[in-house]
Amino acid sequence: MSNLIIREVTQDDAPALSRICLLTADAGVSAEVLHDHKELPGLVYAVPYVNLPTTWGFVLDDKSKNKVVGYILGSVDTRAYEQHAAQDWWPPLVEKYSSVTPTKPADDRYINLLKNMHVAPDSNIAFSPAHMHIDILEDYQGRGWGRKLITTAIDHLKERGLQGVWLGLDPRNENARKFYERLGFEQIKDAPDVNQLGIKFSKYR
Repeated sequence: MSNLIIREVTQDDAPALSRICLLTADAGVSAEVLHDHKELPGLVYAVPYVNLPTTWGFVLDDKSKNKVVGYILGSVDTRAYEQHAAQDWWPPLVEKYSSVTPTKPADDRYINLLKNMHVAPDSNIAFSPAHMHIDILEDYQGRGWGRKLITTAIDHLKERGLQGVWLGLDPRNENARKFYERLGFEQIKDAPDVNQLGIKFSKYR
């Protein structure tokens, strides 16, 4: 693993972000068989972060294979991110997929989501304006790179004047929950469900 590096994300990484998102979209495992339109998970949860303002991101790059194998992405201002996405990102996608008749439930869910995208709970924004997503391909998990990506992100956000960050968790992904809790993430106070986790950087372990 000595050929792995963490570097800042670029727009050229968009195809890799989309691929990784698909291969981890089913509670941490591949969602390939669930989709005919395999680009949909990435269009919602990854690719916007190299196309919209207020965003930041880093990738785990395997130089020996010349491919990106993980990422951590987010926004320093979630409400502004949501506004930019509502104006510039979701409408073209809604138009693109308006003529699509999905044959798989997962595609149907994502296409409906494009039309009515969820927004962050007020409790999360009160905790921190910044949010994040992290995904690493299965072959590269369990080797400490998740912690290194989060450490890189936290250092970056501290430099931007942030004191915390939060994420939404797939309730089926218990391994991810345990990982975040080991680092010091906790359920956000007054969040609408138990799958909203945040960390104040002073409590990062």
